[in-house]
Amino acid sequence: MTQSFRLTMAQLNPVMGDLSGNANRVRQVWAEAKEAGSDYVVCPEMFLLGYNPQDLVMKPALQNACMEHLEALAADCADGPAIGIGAPVMVGPNLHNGYFVLHGGKISAQLLKHHLPNYNVFDEQRTFKSGEMNGPYVLNGVRIGTPICEDAWHEDVAETLAETGAEFLVVPNGSPYRRDKYDTRLTHMVSRVIENDMPLVYVNMVGGQDDQAFDGGSFVLNRGGKLAALLPVFEEAVAHITLNRTDEGWDAEQTKLAAHPDAWEQDYHAMVVTLRDYLGKSGFKKVLLGLSGGIDSALVAMVAVDAIGADNVRCIMLPSEYTSEHSLEDAKEIAENLGVKYHTVPITPARDAFTETLAPMFEGLAEDVTEENIQSRIRGTILMALSNKFGEMLLTTGNKSEMATGYCTIYGDMNGGYNPIKDMYKSRVFETCRWRNAHHRPWMKGPEGEVCPPRIITKPPSAELRPDQKDEDSLPPYDVLDAILTGLVDHEESVDDLVSRGYDRDDVKRVEHLLYINEWKRYQAAPGTRLTTKAFWMDRRYPIVNRFRTGK
Repeated sequence: MTQSFRLTMAQLNPVMGDLSGNANRVRQVWAEAKEAGSDYVVCPEMFLLGYNPQDLVMKPALQNACMEHLEALAADCADGPAIGIGAPVMVGPNLHNGYFVLHGGKISAQLLKHHLPNYNVFDEQRTFKSGEMNGPYVLNGVRIGTPICEDAWHEDVAETLAETGAEFLVVPNGSPYRRDKYDTRLTHMVSRVIENDMPLVYVNMVGGQDDQAFDGGSFVLNRGGKLAALLPVFEEAVAHITLNRTDEGWDAEQTKLAAHPDAWEQDYHAMVVTLRDYLGKSGFKKVLLGLSGGIDSALVAMVAVDAIGADNVRCIMLPSEYTSEHSLEDAKEIAENLGVKYHTVPITPARDAFTETLAPMFEGLAEDVTEENIQSRIRGTILMALSNKFGEMLLTTGNKSEMATGYCTIYGDMNGGYNPIKDMYKSRVFETCRWRNAHHRPWMKGPEGEVCPPRIITKPPSAELRPDQKDEDSLPPYDVLDAILTGLVDHEESVDDLVSRGYDRDDVKRVEHLLYINEWKRYQAAPGTRLTTKAFWMDRRYPIVNRFRTGK
């Protein structure tokens, strides 16, 4: 009877659709695991293809290619540890989220996900069919049960595996980040351990895929729910874990536990990782952005430099007659602090040309938001021209408060390919800049110290599109606005709910109105880092035309 089992946790970062590259990454880890005397290499859910594949997974050519790569991987890794790896699979007429055990040169076990998540960013019932609950499989005389990701969030799959002889559980995951999610995961996994009195190995994906950050944070739980291993967040990691048979059951040897940072750092790290991977996985090496001297573009510039380095970031100041000297000074200072390329391109000549061109049509009409939007669209056009000319992806810089209320100009400041702060309310943007000024980590490519000038954080926010303009001229103060938006967006509260908690009814009704009428803008917005369960895109999907309102 086997008394010891060595398992390699492969917390890896796949590239969506790069079947050869992902398989080769597994080969590298397999060789390392073989050298370490491992019995089993455990990769995340759907690792061969990448996760979340959405409708890409429905292509028959892709499904066939996945099976070819699985078979080749099994043949190449016949003489050594088994490999567990996720991939889509057709069983009869149905497509499944599968997990494969490769051993002895062949696919020795094929498991099918039973519980298909269909909430937040997950749409698995659209693409996959539910599989029957799997029994355990045997490796080196040990019976292993594998609930696939969501299967471990429910009691029945793990209970079935325990009843059919599993000796411990191995859970492969494609679990994306949201703020404070680790505690939720851990609570569910501890429940499975205690219910079934057996250890559990939780292996999660890491890296960025479109709006989603996968944070890793893989772990091992012994019976009773005690942590035996904890891997870092947002970084690839390979860990070799030894489990020993005892009179009471299997027990994982204790390893050093990685320190997990607080939510402020994890949010920031998520933005850095998603931007870095969005660029790298789509073939871009450099970015540019409009640096206004305001808080939002300052934070995006810091994230960009920390993600890909100052040499790969270009910042453009686009002043008009309404741009304050403070903004010019602050933009220049943060650019110098970060060490990025910095250029000034005044928009006045272009604005004058637009004014002259439109003068016959606008004769006798007062200036209004039209002229303000023209300024924003001139800036957007200039930035897109630079993006085209230099092959640098334009980053857009609107925060969640602006995206929610439409306080942004379509085809203007909304131009761009990615927005790392899209799911961060304005009040949190301020605090995140303070956090970055006070903290530096080895994974940051930017300089340490107070990189964001304090005046950028403390001055009243302004779009600077007309004389003496302030954001609070047309919006409630950001602490009030963000609290109202949190209620309406994140908690689906009604106007009456918020009024009962002390918010002014007129403010709440106005914010609700702005939220609904600007859905069309968000449909055309660039993707951006998901930090919450109500990010604009896949988490929160509303009709553009909609007359429903709450309260009076």
